[in-house]
Amino acid sequence: MRRRVRVVVCVLSLLLTACGVGATTMQFRQAMIDAPTAAPSNPVSAKLRIATTTSTADSGLLDALLPDFEQRHGVEVEYVAVGTGQALKLGENGDTDVVLVHARKQEDEFVARGFGSNRQDVMYNDYVVVGPTDDPAKIQGIETAQEAFTQIAAAGATFASRGDTSGTHSKEQAIWASAGLTPTAELSWYKSLGQGMGETLIFANEQRAYTLTDRGTYLAMRDKLPSLGILAGGATLAQNGDPSLRNPYSVIQVNPAKHPSVNADIAAKFIAWIISPETQQRIGEFGRDKFNQALFYPLATQ
Repeated sequence: MRRRVRVVVCVLSLLLTACGVGATTMQFRQAMIDAPTAAPSNPVSAKLRIATTTSTADSGLLDALLPDFEQRHGVEVEYVAVGTGQALKLGENGDTDVVLVHARKQEDEFVARGFGSNRQDVMYNDYVVVGPTDDPAKIQGIETAQEAFTQIAAAGATFASRGDTSGTHSKEQAIWASAGLTPTAELSWYKSLGQGMGETLIFANEQRAYTLTDRGTYLAMRDKLPSLGILAGGATLAQNGDPSLRNPYSVIQVNPAKHPSVNADIAAKFIAWIISPETQQRIGEFGRDKFNQALFYPLATQ
């Protein structure tokens, strides 16, 4: 006997105001994923809410992993895919049970302020700079993202920024700062979108723009991005010569002492499951059959 697992995916795109505070619009996208699995020993009796990043959703990783957790624990999982900043805000407000994010400074602040506990390393991938295949800024083969960004700015080539508080946007800002540059939306070549990674890549493909992306999302969407190629960061993570582009992910339980309504028991079980050797192995295998390389690499130490 088999059952159908219903996973609700809400993608929340936040457009920043001019001062960078709050959201002016919300856009929800809901999708249903039916995954046939063996029937659980117990019927669904609980719900787990996860706030995560767009890369874990757009790459397909969560849809590949979550049915196993649901089956094992008789749990229905809802996840919301937003930038790291928005995911942590959901945790701060008690609107989720677990966050799965990738911006260490923001994560440490979240835990230090008492909103999160039981933070665990989960996995990593890397960032790459993608852009038009004819490469008008001539960054192909440049060793570091800092040099690539400097050359893009000097050429006045169109650059698409996520323009949100995501981990990717934070990394982008850090790269610009290391190059001694602070591009703003007032510059004609710099496009601040306030969108997720998938939407930003589609914009870059249509507008012949450069952008910073995690490798996993780019590879998962590559068939939809015929005008884009990886221009800095190498063809694989092993070939990425810029250590600053490493991108680690963590899972954090929302602190029930702050929000007694969160499902602390199921959240703890989820964390134990995602860092377990079995799930870590599945993370390391995800994408190899289709892309001849993993989209994520296990990072948990057991």
